[in-house]
Amino acid sequence: MAIKKGFRQMVSEAAARIKTHGTQEAQAFLDDEDTVFVDIRDVRELERDGMIPGAFHAPRGMLEFWVDPDSPYHKGVFSSGKKLVFYCNSAWRSTLATATVLDMGLENVSHLDGGFTAWKEAGGPVVPKPTKSGKS
Repeated sequence: MAIKKGFRQMVSEAAARIKTHGTQEAQAFLDDEDTVFVDIRDVRELERDGMIPGAFHAPRGMLEFWVDPDSPYHKGVFSSGKKLVFYCNSAWRSTLATATVLDMGLENVSHLDGGFTAWKEAGGPVVPKPTKSGKS
């Protein structure tokens, strides 16, 4: 089967139309109560590597359902009006996810350049994935 458009092209096209923050700029949002980091990585990645403090975990496979207010799976964070900064491990998934939610109608969205890997390399704070009870 010949691929008509590969992932690299899709990521490149999405990146050209979304807002991207470098790690230094993004770290400044940590204390901003009007900004939410959205971690779209798989739960196993969170358990293994931790996450950005205060981030909301929205698995990539559920994102569209959690964003849409007409979905029975809708999560209020996506209709909160807050700035949403998406990230994954290396920024491919978050680039595509940010473009998708932009297409869905969310406006104040962006993503973290280089993803969680770049965040850690830049010395950004990392916390363990919260347990179901909310405690680390």
